[in-house]
Amino acid sequence: MYQKLFLILTTSLFSYSFCQENVSARNNGILVVEDLHLEQLESGKIHKLWLQLGENELSEPIKVPVLIAKGDGTPKVLGLTAAIHGNELNGIAIIHQFFSKIDVTKLKGTIIAIPGLNSLAVARNQREFLDRVDLNRILPGKPNGNGSEQMTYKIGEKIIPLFDYHVDLHTASFGRINSLYGRGDMKDETLASMLQVLEPDIIVSNRGKASFGSASGLTMRAFAISKGVKSVTMEYGNPQVYQKDMIERGVKGLKNLIIHLGLREGEIVTSTIDNICSKSYWIYTDKGGYLDVKVSLNQKLKKDELIAILRNSFGELIATYRAPEDGIVIGKSTNPVNISGGRIIHLGILEK
Repeated sequence: MYQKLFLILTTSLFSYSFCQENVSARNNGILVVEDLHLEQLESGKIHKLWLQLGENELSEPIKVPVLIAKGDGTPKVLGLTAAIHGNELNGIAIIHQFFSKIDVTKLKGTIIAIPGLNSLAVARNQREFLDRVDLNRILPGKPNGNGSEQMTYKIGEKIIPLFDYHVDLHTASFGRINSLYGRGDMKDETLASMLQVLEPDIIVSNRGKASFGSASGLTMRAFAISKGVKSVTMEYGNPQVYQKDMIERGVKGLKNLIIHLGLREGEIVTSTIDNICSKSYWIYTDKGGYLDVKVSLNQKLKKDELIAILRNSFGELIATYRAPEDGIVIGKSTNPVNISGGRIIHLGILEK
């Protein structure tokens, strides 16, 4: 009885201290809040919250999980986001394991992590939002737009402005696999150093603007940079799985990063990243059929080297594909079944 009374009183006090007007509900005892007010959170603790980003068909909150490690009050914030694409799960496990190892008493500043940003898509084992729109191509969204536009608008208003530094965690999508690689503007000294301590196998230097397909806006990284946030993207392997090696390397990289950014003391042990690409692009089939990709991730290629063959429904060879120039394999297709225009490999062009 006394334990229950203590729990009720403690929960009530926390609700009040976080500003009752900001609390819309509870889910399994965890507060559902409309906004994140870091100044109202107690230092020296890890806080768990649900952040509301809209409402579903039953007028219930569309909510995303938020982990906040509040250090000594130093005004420096690192943001970590995972699964803006709902089938990209390694980043969720990286955040979970990273937070399980944080000693908040030694933390100088704050770490905000969202392990499952596109929560509705995660629950449905799909990449895009419910309306089948890629959220990572339409920022800043619109306050009065359609479902995906309102979702990205809230991400841009409620989450990104809280960060000083940002790592967006991704994987490949269905039918493809990735190396562990990072994307960021290597001409920016801060971004370049962030990517180096995160220790990818390959770094692709670019600014992050969406410029392909039907993209009508910015990636989250490009949007964050436009708001003055130092943001990079990390790609950790394959979709819809947990990969032990990728998760371990991801956690190690984030430990390096918080030391590098001055969020805690310690020693960084890293190796120099030699595979830095000035650009990258996908190579596509020009016919439909059954694709057999002959190269491996991280493999360096010479111009005209064989990368794939294509057969028709009767097993006849109908096309061969070769590297158009020297490069390195960043990602590749794993789905043999392709129409014309199917992806073959993601080729990075190494800096000379």
